[in-house]
Amino acid sequence: MCVRADGDCAVMLGRSPASLLIREVGVLEEFFTPRSVAVVGASRDETKVGHAVFANLLAGAFEGPVYPVNPAGGVILGHDAYASLEDLPSVPDLAVIVVPAQRVPGVIEQCGRVGTKAAIVISAGFRETGPDGAALERELMALARTHGVRILGPNCLGLISTRSGVNASFAPVMPSVGSISFLSQSGALGTAILDWAAGAGVGLAHFVSLGNKADVSEVDLVRAWAEDEHTGVVVAYLEAIGEGRAFVEAVRDLVKRVPFVALTAGSSDAGARAVSSHTGSLAGSRVAYDAAFRAAGAIGAESVEELFDFAEGFARQPLPSGAGTVILTNAGGPAILATDAAERHGLRLASLEAATVEALRAVLPPAAAFYNPVDILGDADATRYGAALRILADDPGVHSAVVILTPQAMTEPDETARLVVDAANETGITTLAVFMGDQSVARGRLILKEGGVPNFPFPERAVATLNAMQQHAVQMARPAARACAVSGDIAAVTEAIAHARAAGRTFITEASAQRVAEAYGIPVPASGLAAEAVAARELAARIGYPVVMKVASPDILHKSDIGGIVLDIEDEAALDAAYETIMGRVAQRMPDARVWGVTIQQQLPPGREVIVGVNRDPSFGPMVMFGLGGVYVEVLKDVTFRLAPVSEADAREMVAEIRAAALLRGVRGQQPADIDAIVDVICRVSALVTDFEDIMELDINPLIVGDRGAGAIAADIRIGIGG
Repeated sequence: MCVRADGDCAVMLGRSPASLLIREVGVLEEFFTPRSVAVVGASRDETKVGHAVFANLLAGAFEGPVYPVNPAGGVILGHDAYASLEDLPSVPDLAVIVVPAQRVPGVIEQCGRVGTKAAIVISAGFRETGPDGAALERELMALARTHGVRILGPNCLGLISTRSGVNASFAPVMPSVGSISFLSQSGALGTAILDWAAGAGVGLAHFVSLGNKADVSEVDLVRAWAEDEHTGVVVAYLEAIGEGRAFVEAVRDLVKRVPFVALTAGSSDAGARAVSSHTGSLAGSRVAYDAAFRAAGAIGAESVEELFDFAEGFARQPLPSGAGTVILTNAGGPAILATDAAERHGLRLASLEAATVEALRAVLPPAAAFYNPVDILGDADATRYGAALRILADDPGVHSAVVILTPQAMTEPDETARLVVDAANETGITTLAVFMGDQSVARGRLILKEGGVPNFPFPERAVATLNAMQQHAVQMARPAARACAVSGDIAAVTEAIAHARAAGRTFITEASAQRVAEAYGIPVPASGLAAEAVAARELAARIGYPVVMKVASPDILHKSDIGGIVLDIEDEAALDAAYETIMGRVAQRMPDARVWGVTIQQQLPPGREVIVGVNRDPSFGPMVMFGLGGVYVEVLKDVTFRLAPVSEADAREMVAEIRAAALLRGVRGQQPADIDAIVDVICRVSALVTDFEDIMELDINPLIVGDRGAGAIAADIRIGIGG
């Protein structure tokens, strides 16, 4: 029967041509809750992917019709096969395409003609294979856009939605119904996730393999799942994020309701592009992901193991209602390991109230440790565990618990597990278990799993998971921060950029960079350019001694590297000597450099030297850096990053989290540095690079910071622009 949407036959299906054409293309419901599915490329051959996909759809709980489409016709798994989509008895909401790559564009055209608006392209042979495949993928997407068809893939494992019973994939496992929605840019890792979920007894809401992301991306899925009542946590494996800013905004909206946990791969700094600024050389891909996750409120996992651990913690237990954690154990060594891990992560161990300690004394042996961590000794039976855990849960300062059990002669793993589950469910505190060992605790682990209490083989993994949950709880409670309110002289900066471009430069000259800084209220020293020695004397006299002299050259970016800076010039004789010294060094070390003369600059009073910089990531945009400045920045790498625009709270956090923060706060009788002035400069730099996308790199190094109330001055500024 004809089901084309361009004639009378569409009315026969009870759906007008207009209704088919105006269906919302941007909505993903038809992927997750289709009324009917067609498998284009369904096969009778059990070794073919097309057979596995069709079999999975039939084997699941999906209640709608599933149509096998194969030009050869025949019967596949008891169902009559159709030669094309146009021969189906009704319009499928979703088409799963498993045909050779060259045939896929034609199938998408068929989708457009009949009115199918969602297609999963499992077929490989596109961008991942090289230029020819990339051209084919472009052709595919052009047709998809023309016909209003959304595409998942190509080159993907497929999609699973447990509540609708859709298993439109060739994965060997159908997960149980749960609250985890998982997306992956790796099909192979996706199958591992499915196998883990089945083994751990963890249910999924949705599973999506993105493949080449020609259309549907992680941004689309995050936006969709932010509105999905069945999604309790989103877990992702990501190899590349193309729409960085959109991704951050989507995750930021999502985490208002549910956590987002992600593992990234291919983000090492080894592949970072060559850059010339200090900031750029330190801002590798890993830094960009970390800054993006922080801005979005995402939880980053460091390994597949952590990804699984965090997913299970979020899926099985409530978030901690506060910061206080207690460790309950029958063995001292594992408790010490847990305590050390808590300190590394910044988890706060609860200080138990006197009433709690007295209650513990009443039920525990005298040799027990009654303060956090609470050690109930190696002969602890299940009753002792249950009594201690309930007493601890009643302490108002305890919001989460790590329960450690090592199998010893008197240990009762099974009954202890039951009592831990009961206490966790009845008290509501976040409870994670660490039943260490194997065979002797196997049944206890199963009881914990069935009762909704995650178990970890080692204390460090439980603590890391609890820390991730605590991070998200804090994130949800934190009010949204506003970007720093800074305005600047747009015309002055625009003119400086235009002047550099007109001269064919990819950087702004030092003098012009100072004007850009001044346009955004960043303090700079008095300075000027002198083309020769006589002009240098006149300029120094106007500025007033002492002064600094720097070589002015478009070819010398880091002046100190060649000895192109002389400090503490006190008089005219010293000025002449400095001029000769700098010119001699340039002639010797960079004889081909173009030299415009020298910059004469006000000598700044002593102060702490810090760096404020910016590097523009291709996906996430400008990242603001702060750290210890001067010549040591790339050696010590004591820096931190945030995505711009930053808030004042961001800027203060940046200052506080570098290792050298104590030097800024004042040590051994030193006065504190002017932290407010640093924060102000960070905010102004953030506003500048947010307003001007042309600025690709920026370094203020050093920013000389005086004592509290004395301000800060940008001693040296470098600005790189896009071509």
